[in-house]
Amino acid sequence: MKKYSIAIVDDHLLFAQSLQTLVSSFDNYEVIFHAANGKDFIEVLNSNGHVPDIVLLDINMPIMDGVETMGWLKENMPELKVIALSMDDTEDTIIKMLRFGAKGYLLKDIHPNIFKQALSDVVEKGFYFSDRITNTLLDTLDKKESEKDQIYLKDREVEFLKYACSEMTYKEIANEMCLSPKTIDGYRESLFEKLQVKSRIGLVLYAIKHELIEMNDE
Repeated sequence: MKKYSIAIVDDHLLFAQSLQTLVSSFDNYEVIFHAANGKDFIEVLNSNGHVPDIVLLDINMPIMDGVETMGWLKENMPELKVIALSMDDTEDTIIKMLRFGAKGYLLKDIHPNIFKQALSDVVEKGFYFSDRITNTLLDTLDKKESEKDQIYLKDREVEFLKYACSEMTYKEIANEMCLSPKTIDGYRESLFEKLQVKSRIGLVLYAIKHELIEMNDE
């Protein structure tokens, strides 16, 4: 049985050791190294050349945090499969990690069975996003696709959707599109209803799933 190699990047030693113990309890996974922050992680990658199959990356770390590390990986090793780990479920943080190419986003209070499933999905499908993070977006989309429903988006809706996947605020998007903030609010609410999502995260995941944006584009 193939064992998939895992690197843990987390500054909390106790959590990292507990996570390594959990990973080691799974038959087909093994932790090959642990780094306390992004800078140390990159140094290990550059020094030994051994690239793990999956990286478990904490968001909040000193010296070089998870977002900065994902930015480096986007430019240098975009093929690396990264699952973000955090207690932070704010939209801005999740969107940044997805835009930089994270294949999953897990909150640290998840059940071990869900964690194991996330590893399996990233290996087999290439991504994992929980219902808690996606607001059941993927289930909704799968249902619509199975019913062969076609969702038609106007050109300006697609343009707004792409901007919504960036780090721009809604006010900045309004300026970029030469529209009023009220009109932008209308686009947002219309897309929420049309795509059956409840948040900006939902818009991002829809765009990724339907290849309206590329994971590794600015």
